[in-house]
Amino acid sequence: MNPMAKIISVVALIGAVFIALEGLFVVRVTEQAIILRLGEFRREVTEAGLHWKVPLIEDVTFMDNRVLPLDLPTEEVIASDDKRLEVDAMVRYRIEDPLQFYRTVQGNERIFQARLTTTAVSNLRQVLGRAPFDTLLSDQRIVMMNQIRDLVETDAAQYGVQIVDVRIKRADLPQQVSSQVFIRMQTEFREQATERRAKGREEADGINARARKEREVILAEARRDADIIRGEGDGEAVRIFAESFGRDVDFFEFYRSMQAYQQAVGSEDTLVLSPDSQFFKYLDQNK
Repeated sequence: MNPMAKIISVVALIGAVFIALEGLFVVRVTEQAIILRLGEFRREVTEAGLHWKVPLIEDVTFMDNRVLPLDLPTEEVIASDDKRLEVDAMVRYRIEDPLQFYRTVQGNERIFQARLTTTAVSNLRQVLGRAPFDTLLSDQRIVMMNQIRDLVETDAAQYGVQIVDVRIKRADLPQQVSSQVFIRMQTEFREQATERRAKGREEADGINARARKEREVILAEARRDADIIRGEGDGEAVRIFAESFGRDVDFFEFYRSMQAYQQAVGSEDTLVLSPDSQFFKYLDQNK
């Protein structure tokens, strides 16, 4: 092969390699692309794999086709009940129309995220500002997030972007306000505890007073019943004594004398009696 032919072959080989390197491009599974010819849109590539473009004339712009997160900055929002809230939220979006995304922000995600942040924060303030703080702690929180998502999606549609979700990650009172609320809650709980203790003591005093009254009534009734029973017993004893006396006078006198002897012998008092007294009738063997 003559030298000229070798040169032509080398140049052709270099040109082929150059064309191959410039014309072939790879679209990953997580990407989508648009082909521009001299700045004009030619076609959209959404399938992953190896693709071809005209070297030096056509350019490729890659865009992500996944659901992408965007963390919003912490915002202070005033609820409808005038409570200040510190809200952390996030937006999840996906580029649905690559061509529209390119035309509006030249395919630059940073530019789009800056605009999306402004829109999301504005709608976040609007929706949360119409609701009281307690709503964020109830089932209505999901409804509010869906409202924010719909409002943000209306604005994001002009960029060819679909808003998948809007989530409120945290909604708390500011630290200073939280401390004040905590102190106020402590004070309220102490007041409630003091009030309940006072009511408890009042109820305890009432119960004790009723118990004492019932005790006095029960004791009085018991004494009354005891007096009645004792009286009935004394009456029955008198009746029995009277009946016994009527049947056997000597035995009755003997029994009464024995009772008198018992009391006299067990007493420490001194008795002065005549020896022929009737008191010693049953002690005198001569009688």
